[in-house]
Amino acid sequence: MYIAGVLGIVFLVAFDRWTKYLALVKLKPVKNITVIEGFLDLTFVENRGAAFGMMQGARWFFVVLTLGVLAVILYYYRKLPVNRTYNIVRGCLVFISAGAIGNLIDRLFSGYVIDFLEVTFISFPVFNAADIFVVCGTVVFAYMLLFRMKD
Repeated sequence: MYIAGVLGIVFLVAFDRWTKYLALVKLKPVKNITVIEGFLDLTFVENRGAAFGMMQGARWFFVVLTLGVLAVILYYYRKLPVNRTYNIVRGCLVFISAGAIGNLIDRLFSGYVIDFLEVTFISFPVFNAADIFVVCGTVVFAYMLLFRMKD
């Protein structure tokens, strides 16, 4: 159970790091590439704040907050019963943890989070793969908590 979680986190963090590396070396020099006109651009952004660019410059606050959140996730991951419903919850915690770790690595080693995905058909902040992991994991976790878990 724990090995699968660790392997999942390692795989997702590696994928996130790979996409950010590509954004750094290929996208940063050109700043923006249109992928699908009117739908998706790749736009290099150095995000020094939280999600959606909030609280710019609060790097160490986010480092400490992320470490605290990861500690809580680890505690609850280990306490969950072993059954199908809770395995889905564990998967959610893996996705949330991987996203948090991916952005934490950026904050620690670069001082900013590399964002590069921009949906252009709506006004929405630029984001990255780690952000997708956190949001998807959180949405499914909330669904499980509200509608599937009995206790």
